[in-house]
Amino acid sequence: MDKMWAGVKASRAKGAEFKQVPLPKINDNQVLIKVKAASICGTDKHIYNWDNWAQGRLKPPLIFGHECCGEVVEIGKGIKGLKVGDFIAAESHIPCGVCKQCRMGNMHICDNLVILGVDTDGIFAEYAALPEVVCWKVAKTLDPAIASIHEPFGNATYVVMSGNVSTKTIAIIGDGPTGAFACGISKAVGAEKIYSLGMIPFNLDICRKMGAHDTIDVTKDSRFIERVVDETHGGVDVVLDMAGNQAANDSGFKMLRKAGTYVMFGLPPQPVTLDISNYIIFKGATVIGINGRKMFETWYQMSALLSGGLVDPSPVITHRFPFGDFLKAFETATSTTTPTAKVVLMM
Repeated sequence: MDKMWAGVKASRAKGAEFKQVPLPKINDNQVLIKVKAASICGTDKHIYNWDNWAQGRLKPPLIFGHECCGEVVEIGKGIKGLKVGDFIAAESHIPCGVCKQCRMGNMHICDNLVILGVDTDGIFAEYAALPEVVCWKVAKTLDPAIASIHEPFGNATYVVMSGNVSTKTIAIIGDGPTGAFACGISKAVGAEKIYSLGMIPFNLDICRKMGAHDTIDVTKDSRFIERVVDETHGGVDVVLDMAGNQAANDSGFKMLRKAGTYVMFGLPPQPVTLDISNYIIFKGATVIGINGRKMFETWYQMSALLSGGLVDPSPVITHRFPFGDFLKAFETATSTTTPTAKVVLMM
């Protein structure tokens, strides 16, 4: 067999193609996995829709996608910790291993970082070639759909753990999948009160199922900032910003108490303005930026949360499609009329 089916960003235009491409060949430090499940990320939607970010970053043709799990079916000569038959989830950040950041324990923000499915061929395919360093072994009994969402679940885990939310009041801004995951993780690690803020009732219902104590539709409650500040006696201890936009920043900092912690994960589509004097300096606020997952501290934390039964992420997985329905899955995931959270392709 020398061909496989794959989802390809074939040209600099909106959409994608589902077609046969050559089977990848591995080098000495790579493994070949047979993909079992692949989930669609917001980044993949940007690529599919071919927005300004995608136009400035991608160089088609490219197999895209970066959230997956699979079975190891071939190993390179230099592989030391994996064997054929292992079941793995993939980290999407491929580090160089030799830059200053990598050597200081910050592989997730490597100076020469390569992103799977963005800078190199990804995982919307029957098979994928992966460096050993990004492969994380998971239990073969784990639902492949859940195994495939380790990457975004890890984003949320890194955000929550950085906020040190245990016994604290928190506001999670953004009701997408990472916001929903953050609700479940925050509940598991003992947050006192979880406010989930969003704009989509379907998503807010998922956040409630994941553990939010209070869900707020910001399009319907014009006084939510005042209410949260009043109920928390001066503002929440921690804000987790999973949305990343001007309105989120403004409302988030206004809800944050003095000496509180603001954790930023959401990526603004354009530059935002920030009242640094009133939002940060006079408040004595701590602001933390989050990119990816701590390699591999976050992965150990994820393992504890999932294998220990502390968090059940299944409510966030709202749609499953067979891999052959790749284009239908993307039409659903990018629809403006069909509500979705996490859409997973099953092999």
